[in-house]
Amino acid sequence: MLSGRLGLDKARVPHADRHGLIFLERGRLEVEDGCLRFVCAGGGALAAGDYQLPHQSASIILLGPGSSVTHDALRILAAHGCALAAIGAGGVRFYTAPPLLPDSSALARRQVMLWAEPKERVAVARAMYAIRFGEEVKARTIEMLRGMEGARLKRLYELTARQYGVPWQGRRYDRANPNATDIPNQAINHAASAVEAAAAIAVAATATVPQLGFVHEDSGQSFVLDIADLVRHDVTLPIAFGAAKHVLKHRDDNLERVVRTKAAEMLGTKQVIATLIDHIKALIGPPDLLSQPAGSAAEAAPGAETTGTSSDASPPAADDPDRKEA
Repeated sequence: MLSGRLGLDKARVPHADRHGLIFLERGRLEVEDGCLRFVCAGGGALAAGDYQLPHQSASIILLGPGSSVTHDALRILAAHGCALAAIGAGGVRFYTAPPLLPDSSALARRQVMLWAEPKERVAVARAMYAIRFGEEVKARTIEMLRGMEGARLKRLYELTARQYGVPWQGRRYDRANPNATDIPNQAINHAASAVEAAAAIAVAATATVPQLGFVHEDSGQSFVLDIADLVRHDVTLPIAFGAAKHVLKHRDDNLERVVRTKAAEMLGTKQVIATLIDHIKALIGPPDLLSQPAGSAAEAAPGAETTGTSSDASPPAADDPDRKEA
């Protein structure tokens, strides 16, 4: 804002008090009379019109296909600490985002503290496991957790395939040629990419560190992969098997397009990005927990059942397609 204009140059709202996300597409993001506005052409989820945006009460604006942004708009967003990300339709792709400069580094510092301490890292990984499978485990290492995860995912694939009436011969993935496998496996690959984009948006919105994952390690998007896995059971697989069922009946339809359409619908109706943001804050702990013992941030979800560590649990094979890293 212009200096001194109604005092708004100092009216930065703490991110903890913001409403969250604003989705825009098919229009122009610009500034008029010191106010941020979006001139929408319509034809998408947003009706045609001229919208004034409450950028001071949002954490991130998600700019979809068919959109442009002016230099003045970028200046206004930066001045008020509101992030901007370029995304695919419905958030199924995450293309780029200028670094968000949050009003506090506490959440990122909390992530680093938990990641750097081996016991706390395992505790966070267990909490992630509890969110995914509804049970708390007492695994002492990340490798043991991975072994348990592999067994449960195998069963989950079988159950979801049966639910959608899709033939299932097991999870197969050729990294050199992802399209060489059958339709259900290709659909899982495409759905995983869409959900990982949603997770990348959530990580960008919280200004956490994408490289510091608690289960994944080597990827530059390790934390993004961790967060995407939190909704594999109730978002990624329903998208994938729903799309596979459709394409098996309509062979002329493009599988990737069907997956992206279903993903955009589900990401919106289930508010997946907002849910992932909540998961990040719950797992790492809100900023006011920074002075408390690190283990308090990694408690499992309420109501989770407790199970012991299976003595025969073993890490998945190195070529397990659902481990993003060797």
